Amino acid sequence: MPIHSSVLELIGQTPIVKAQRLDTGVCELYLKLESANPGGSIKDRIGLSMIEAAEQRGDLKPGATLVEGTAGNTGLGLALVAQQKGYKLILVVPDKMSREKIFNLKAMGAEVRLTRSDVAKGHPEYYQDLAKTIAEQTPGAYFINQFGNPDNPAAHEFGTGPEILEQMGGDLDAIVFGCGSSGTMTGLSRAFAKLSPKTELVLADPVGSILAEYINDGVLNDKSGSWLVEGIGEDFLPSISDFSRVKKAYAISDAESFHTARELLGKEGILGGSSTGTLLAAGLKYCREQTTPKKVLVLVPDTGNKYLSKMYNDYWMLDNGFLQRPQHGDLRDLILRPYGQRDTVVIGPNDLLTTAYQRMKLYDVSQLPVMDGEQLVGIVDESDVLLHVYGDEARFRDTVATAMVSKLDRLDVKSPIEALLPVFDRGQVAIVMDGDAFLGLITRIDLLNYLRRRVQ
Repeated sequence: MPIHSSVLELIGQTPIVKAQRLDTGVCELYLKLESANPGGSIKDRIGLSMIEAAEQRGDLKPGATLVEGTAGNTGLGLALVAQQKGYKLILVVPDKMSREKIFNLKAMGAEVRLTRSDVAKGHPEYYQDLAKTIAEQTPGAYFINQFGNPDNPAAHEFGTGPEILEQMGGDLDAIVFGCGSSGTMTGLSRAFAKLSPKTELVLADPVGSILAEYINDGVLNDKSGSWLVEGIGEDFLPSISDFSRVKKAYAISDAESFHTARELLGKEGILGGSSTGTLLAAGLKYCREQTTPKKVLVLVPDTGNKYLSKMYNDYWMLDNGFLQRPQHGDLRDLILRPYGQRDTVVIGPNDLLTTAYQRMKLYDVSQLPVMDGEQLVGIVDESDVLLHVYGDEARFRDTVATAMVSKLDRLDVKSPIEALLPVFDRGQVAIVMDGDAFLGLITRIDLLNYLRRRVQ
């Protein structure tokens, strides 16, 4: 293996793995791990292509400022290339993006500006429109414009497409991809039209996007829905898009996408992102519909490392209704972290306050039940710790028992939901008991999530 002079030389030539444990019907399913690119996604390819093409045209001067609106992964690809080439980068990102992506972008030196994810194209706060405005108002800025930039699909027409066919020995019956900016779809479509016309192009689209309906029924709906899967799906047709060779599309729900991505990790050991779940779910549907054997390839667009706090987090999945616990018809249904399942983060009365503080930070909670064996003896929250240690930081070495509240208002598990409101009005959390047995805590956000799930 050669030694490379730059991380940019590692972009592309990603591996392909044959699925062994998924139900693919009569077909062979292959997974192309675009997650193996140095920035963790297929968007590294277009980041390099769009910047280097602009350099070759003379559109970029040394130290220039690049501006783009992105769902996250294009931003990471651009950040990687901009960092290596010495450009400043401003990214406008919808507020539904995972924290990991945003932290990653900032760590690579990009300036991140969050905007609303609940507005459509044409609204001044829509991420693409806002990025264009920022570019126009920033002296010397260059607007990347992935949705209208021909160097986006060129990366796949001349790079990804030929690379896939070479790896597959020229034999591929179908390929499954998603569409955001449409660069992947348009570039691959052009590549396969020239190099392998027999290869069928299959689109995987989130429910709520307009693209699957457009492909399958020829209907261009001007009213899109909303979805949580990141990086694919659209509410308009990008100007660089070419859907002429795409004859089949599957609309995949958020729930199916997330569960399929988790299944991929559990069965094949591949940690893919949320759009990977969408593409794989579509690929599996396609495979199971076939009556003759076919070789089908599914892109794994990005790594799941960026989604650990979301679809790979059971509590996030429960909060959003994608995982279900047994329902009891009482307050147990509102407890996110049941103590009986050892999900509740607790502390002991003889533990130190510094331990309680560190545990609150680690698990992102603001209060801890204090357990002496199986007995609930108190609650300690951020205010209790703050008031105890303020003015004498050495008190962090005091025990939890010195700061906890031991006189507790408890709710019986059979109490009506309305009984929670006075507790919250007093600024407390609800302590749910079944006789002397502690079941768990209910917070305001737990109640809100419960009510939202009932509406859904």
